[in-house]
Amino acid sequence: MNKVIASADEAVADMPDGCTLMSGGFGLCGNPENLIEAIHRKNVKRLTIISNNCGTTDLGLGILLQNKQVKRMVSSYVGENKEFERQFLSGELEVELNPQGTLAERIRAGGCGIGGFFTPTGAGTQVSEGKETRMIDGRLHVLETPLKADFAIVRAWKADRWGNLVFRKTARNFSPMMCMAAKVTIVEAEHIVEPGELDGDLIHIPNIFVHRIIQAKNLKKWIERRTVRKQA
Repeated sequence: MNKVIASADEAVADMPDGCTLMSGGFGLCGNPENLIEAIHRKNVKRLTIISNNCGTTDLGLGILLQNKQVKRMVSSYVGENKEFERQFLSGELEVELNPQGTLAERIRAGGCGIGGFFTPTGAGTQVSEGKETRMIDGRLHVLETPLKADFAIVRAWKADRWGNLVFRKTARNFSPMMCMAAKVTIVEAEHIVEPGELDGDLIHIPNIFVHRIIQAKNLKKWIERRTVRKQA
């Protein structure tokens, strides 16, 4: 029942070339940094990655892109990554863009066994090309299908050794639903406790959806820099 693995490299050792990977986080916040670096070291190729974005040019998931490990990205935001732009424009990278709420709901649908859903978001735009549409309450809706993955890598604030998880702040945007939508969920947790020690915390994901846990180490603290202009 103890799901704690000794290292990130061991946790991703069976990840094959050509697999589909979900990665939690939002921008550079809540990234499973240790697991991303382990995948980089393993040099898994031809990945299809489902994630809100692909990091920056040389941070987060961007290190996999820079190492030519990514074949296809399913995302909602692709800015701040010059290598992403270069690979897409040169035809090296396949990209499927989704409205952010649609991406989240497609992942949730994959984890809940929902066969699809209609949404007005994107109807009548390029997002709806080639998809079934339907008028509902006088408004055009587009059918969106669920997303599933072979592996999900996420970062949790707390985990007990059985795999019950607690997420914090931004990491709750995509990570909990990704745990449900993948065949194998690998978690790096900032704090690992004994079973029963999460009693005072709201458990966001039960252990049935978690397969491996590692201890998060040497996490980077990203600080957004803003230029403050003095008022005249």
